[in-house]
Amino acid sequence: MSHILIVEDDPRISSFIIKGLKSAGYTTTLQEDGKVAHAMAQVGDYDLIVLDIGLPGMDGFTVMQKLRAAGINTPIIMLTARDSVSDTVQGLENGANDYMTKPFQFAELLARVRLRLNDQNSAGDGSASVLVFDELSLDVRTREVSVNGRATELTSREFALLETLMRHPKQVLSREQLLGMVWGMDFDPNSNIVDVYIRALRKKIGDKHISTVRGAGYRFA
Repeated sequence: MSHILIVEDDPRISSFIIKGLKSAGYTTTLQEDGKVAHAMAQVGDYDLIVLDIGLPGMDGFTVMQKLRAAGINTPIIMLTARDSVSDTVQGLENGANDYMTKPFQFAELLARVRLRLNDQNSAGDGSASVLVFDELSLDVRTREVSVNGRATELTSREFALLETLMRHPKQVLSREQLLGMVWGMDFDPNSNIVDVYIRALRKKIGDKHISTVRGAGYRFA
C-alpha cells in the first residue's frame, strides 16, 4: 500500500485530500509546517509527496529544492493557489513531477497520483499505466480510451470512474466507495450520481464489462 505525505496547512483542503486518498486505498500522513515536513521527508519512507507552496516554517519551493539537493527523488505533486506561468515553470524546473492549481477536482488529483506512482514503480516500463481488458483499453498517460481500437471520448469524471473499476477487476465496489475514490467526498446517500455515470459509461464502452450487484454496488469483469 502506497504511503503519501500530504503537506498542506489549510484544514479544509487537507481533509478533502486525505478522505479521498484513504477511500482510494492509500495510507496518508499530514504535516502542516514546511520545515517539519522537510525533516520528515528525509527520514520517512514515503512513496509520494503532495506539497503545498504557501506553508509556515518553510515554503514549498524551498522544501522541494532542499529535498532534491539531498538526493531525495520521491515524486512530488505541488499544490498552489497561484496560477501564473512563472510559478508553474519554477515548480517544474526545481524538481516537481507535477503541478496542480487550486481549486481542483479530486478525480484529477487522484489520476495524477496514480500516474506518478506508476512512474515510480514501473522503472520506465510504460505498459504499467495501460489497462487492457478484452477489446477495452485505457491509457493513463495519454488519457485515451479505446473500444475495439476505436477511440472513445470520456469526460474526466467518466475516465476516473472507469479507471477505478478497471483497477479493481471482479471486486464489488459500493456506491459509497466509488464516491470516495472518484469524487473524494461524501454525497447525499440518496444521490444517484454514481448510477448516472455508470449508465453513461455503459453507453460509451458497452454494457458487458460493468455489472450491477444488487444491493451491493458495481463490479468490473
